[in-house]
Amino acid sequence: MARSVNKVILIGNLTRDPELKYTPQGHAVCTFGIATNREWVSNGEKQEAADFHNIVAWNKLGELCSQLLSKGAKTYVEGRIQTRSWEGEDKVKRYRTEIVIDEMVVLTSKGGVGGAGAGEGSQEVAGEMGEADAVSGDDAAPEDIASDEVPF
Repeated sequence: MARSVNKVILIGNLTRDPELKYTPQGHAVCTFGIATNREWVSNGEKQEAADFHNIVAWNKLGELCSQLLSKGAKTYVEGRIQTRSWEGEDKVKRYRTEIVIDEMVVLTSKGGVGGAGAGEGSQEVAGEMGEADAVSGDDAAPEDIASDEVPF
């Protein structure tokens, strides 16, 4: 079988406070949004656009995201893109594309939102917890959870 890659890296600002919930099996799942901005020049005029991304963090990483992040915080996230589907109450099939993260670095200084850039006042989640407790891909979404069990 040929190899493939599903890797996403984003640096952006949270569009809303993280929301932490638990599955019936007790797995923590945190959701939040990140906005990324881009600029380009077209016909001599500067153009700007924002893209909005749905982020999902599981287990210990999800709990840490809910504690350390807030709306407006500049954040680095790394993970994989995933699209899930379900049938709504109106019997219409719905889809949602999300970034399921396994790494997160807070880039905003503790003093407030929007102040620091990458490296300046940043704090890496793995660094705060110590090397033995570093959050890795092994702590990502549990494989035994069906789409209809996700609490959002």
